[in-house]
Amino acid sequence: MTQIYSRVALIGLGLIASSMAHAMRANGLAGQIVGHAKSAETRATALEIGLCDHVYATAAEAVQGADLVVLAVPVGAMAAIAAEIGPHLAPGCTVTDVGSVKQAVVAAVSPYIPEGVQFIPGHPMAGTEYSGPRSGFATLFQNRWWLLTPAEDADAAQIAKLRNLLEGMGAKVDEMDVAHHDLVVAVVSHVPHAIAYTMVGVADHMRRVSQSEVVKYSAAGFRDFTRIAASDPTMWRDVFLTNKDAVLDILGRFAEELFVLQRAIRMGDGDYLHDYFTRTRAIRRGIIEAGQDTSAPDFGRNPASKPEGKA
Repeated sequence: MTQIYSRVALIGLGLIASSMAHAMRANGLAGQIVGHAKSAETRATALEIGLCDHVYATAAEAVQGADLVVLAVPVGAMAAIAAEIGPHLAPGCTVTDVGSVKQAVVAAVSPYIPEGVQFIPGHPMAGTEYSGPRSGFATLFQNRWWLLTPAEDADAAQIAKLRNLLEGMGAKVDEMDVAHHDLVVAVVSHVPHAIAYTMVGVADHMRRVSQSEVVKYSAAGFRDFTRIAASDPTMWRDVFLTNKDAVLDILGRFAEELFVLQRAIRMGDGDYLHDYFTRTRAIRRGIIEAGQDTSAPDFGRNPASKPEGKA
């Protein structure tokens, strides 16, 4: 595949950035890949495993001369990073991000983007419960959606160039309005994570209060909750704080649905329960047919094929 960017700067070297580095190298999409991480340990690891050609102690150093800058830091850190790198961005450079909230990121980053630099916000709908520079792998984005939320006056050529990179890494790319994005991801990602965290919290409370062996006898459903709830706590704290309006809206709708379900169970309304579960089962089939998951046992996850460096 043809090189698309000559120098890519990855700011933050966790799961998404490390997977991008592996995917870009595997497909010959970038001439040089450089990076920055706040932690000295992370920087050392990135160099040790050859994730980047160069790793810098500051984000300002890392972005100099880059024609693509990827902000892969928690949403709450975006403003500070943008303020640091703004004066050092090269004319003609494109800046994107991988945050799962877009309105807050646009508000945080846009004021620091100088004239002649394009900011094209992005969100890869891909991930695992692992984090850190060793967690990445080249196929993470294969057949996964990568949503872009460019401003109306964004340069079409720069958007197309970024799309080419993302598609070269295996992603399917779509564009949408920032407010619509935040509502959609509240439904498909943020609230499911909130529910998973809550259910695991309930189980932990039962374990502590009643000495119940909920962990020992965990069945598949609870195991999937714990997998989701193992996600990076800093990232998810920032997600809920910065997308709170959409999350609270969807949580309210969830509470209403849960109340109806409670009533059907209490009243012994088997017909309602059967119809409800039939409709929701169809959603699962639709996800599989769209290629966003598999019908294989354990959702196709193979315990023997965890990312490098993870037990």
